[in-house]
Amino acid sequence: MAKYREILIIAASAAALFICLAVIILPRLVPLPPVSEMGNARKILSDALKEKSDRYSAGYFNEAVAFYDSAMICWRTENERFIYSRDYGRVADYAGLSAERAARASETSKITRDSLKNESDLKIKTLEGVVRELNERFFDYPLSPEVRANISRGKFLLTEAVIAFQDGDYLIADNKLTESEYLLATSHELANDNLKRYFRSFPEWKRWADSTISVSRANGDYSIIVDKFSRKVLVYLNGTKQSEYPAELGRNWVGDKRVKGDKATPEGMYKIIRKFNSDSTKYYKALLLDYPNEEDTASFVRAKARGYLPQSAKIGGMIEIHGNGGKGANWTEGCIALTDRGMDSIFNMVKIGTPVTIVGSMYDLRHVLKR
Repeated sequence: MAKYREILIIAASAAALFICLAVIILPRLVPLPPVSEMGNARKILSDALKEKSDRYSAGYFNEAVAFYDSAMICWRTENERFIYSRDYGRVADYAGLSAERAARASETSKITRDSLKNESDLKIKTLEGVVRELNERFFDYPLSPEVRANISRGKFLLTEAVIAFQDGDYLIADNKLTESEYLLATSHELANDNLKRYFRSFPEWKRWADSTISVSRANGDYSIIVDKFSRKVLVYLNGTKQSEYPAELGRNWVGDKRVKGDKATPEGMYKIIRKFNSDSTKYYKALLLDYPNEEDTASFVRAKARGYLPQSAKIGGMIEIHGNGGKGANWTEGCIALTDRGMDSIFNMVKIGTPVTIVGSMYDLRHVLKR
């Protein structure tokens, strides 16, 4: 019995020792998940999101998110396995890759944002200069409806880009600036090309103006020159400019008048053939010009003969310098409108036969563009 009891004690001691060893050693054999690595990846991903990497470095950021999601999937898969056969190595690898891509996303996002900020700032300044020039040079220049629409759209997009830029959304600002730049730059180029084509007639305008001033000098009398581009009526006496008055023209004032109803102010050398007082015209006072003259009629006939104008076209007439101006826009059917005060001054100076020459500009294009 004593020996049997001794055996039991030894067995119990061995079992207790085994249990103690199991309690101490077996937990150390259980694989541990990479909690710190996953926490680090989450933090770097969060920092990347604060840097707006999801927008400015989407490639790296999306890779970082994908690696983190892969790490979570692996973690869940390993947790479903027998506790001692789990392997969290791939989880740690994915967490490391996620952290690396997220850090790279933050870095490239900052570089991209700074670059877009600088580029957008420069584009905004450049386009604002284009808009100023369009406003100053082509505000009431009769451009095509399509070009006008593109200018309006370009200005609107520029305004939206400035708002986005001020809000720190440089990606949206850049996208809107790209579209605005195309519309404004294209419109600006078309407008300038139109202007250059118009000023090809400057040598002829200059000959007309010089001749008109010479007539004034030779006759010791008044002559009038209408400068369409500067919107001015210039009065000369003895070949010297005495005064000038702001004028308003036909809505389609660029170029010569071609047909009745085109709302264009003609260009050429004319003379006053009638004077209308206030009780004889709806425009306060008026000076009727001899449009169309022989040259205008001949040019009109040639254009119809060559098919440039339809056979039903009419040449028009009743071109006047008249009052009721001062509206701040080109609004007439082709006449030259002055303020009533300006009309009074000119009306008292001129007489039947006074020369009136209408030119596109008294100055060449280079001079006009510098003004």
